[in-house]
Amino acid sequence: MLIAIDHGNYAIKTPRFTFVSGLTEHSVKPPMTDEILEYGGKFWTLATKRLPYMRDKTQDDRFFILTLFAISKELERKGQYSPMERIHLAVGLPPEHFGSLKEKFAAYFKRPGVVKFTYRDKPYSVQIDQVMVFPQAFAAVVPKSGMVLNTLRLFIIDIGGYTTDVLLLQNGKPNLQFCRSLETGVITMNNEVIRKVSAQYDMLIDDEHISAVLQGKEVYLPEEVKAEIFNAAQLHANDILSQLRELQVDLRTNPAIFIGGGSILLQPYLSESSLAGKAEFIDSPNANALGYEMLGEKQLARLGR
Repeated sequence: MLIAIDHGNYAIKTPRFTFVSGLTEHSVKPPMTDEILEYGGKFWTLATKRLPYMRDKTQDDRFFILTLFAISKELERKGQYSPMERIHLAVGLPPEHFGSLKEKFAAYFKRPGVVKFTYRDKPYSVQIDQVMVFPQAFAAVVPKSGMVLNTLRLFIIDIGGYTTDVLLLQNGKPNLQFCRSLETGVITMNNEVIRKVSAQYDMLIDDEHISAVLQGKEVYLPEEVKAEIFNAAQLHANDILSQLRELQVDLRTNPAIFIGGGSILLQPYLSESSLAGKAEFIDSPNANALGYEMLGEKQLARLGR
């Protein structure tokens, strides 16, 4: 079975599921929830508070545990329980880190032998036969191959949790000599908003409050706090476009596709800017995972698997 997973700093995405990249470890089985994963003699539950940013997600087992949650959700979706599964994983890395971390990232998931764990009180044995690593951002535009192949130069701009990744496509092919990663994801904006609201209004807000306000959801917050969030989003969008311009990424003379959860939140501010030019937006936060799945299927077909 092929399972595609996008390991974001803010959220884990499969083609069909999204959940915050947060974990809570328990020494004994916790009450009041049935979504419990037991692995390595410990119990784990998903948390609404994300993990601290890690450039290298292979430092410890936490992103592997999050991967087991993602695998479990996809296996449950099949509707046919099997205690033993053989898995092909399709994952990705930011283009700037792709060359240096690709082998290490694949080895992190390719655990020797069978991985045994329990999810929702069901025992699973999973053998990860193959790990395919693809460039993030490029994967997200695979479904738009018609547009991409017919464009001389195209920038893909992936605004994620902690970073904004930029990749240049030339005639549909990624130019890995021109890829940049800026620390201007929405987490950096959120941290500044949280600090400012705490200092000026003596109020505690979190990432969920900020996302909900920018998505137009009903939130129990004073109007002046909402105004601070909207203003911060405007400034952050402008800052991203200005930093791109400094990198010689001129979106007035080259088309661009914005992807990622941060792009979705900031779309109203990015699209109205004169610096954005002709820009398209992919409004699915699962776009990279969907692309990994398509690329993984093609690679497995070539290998006859």
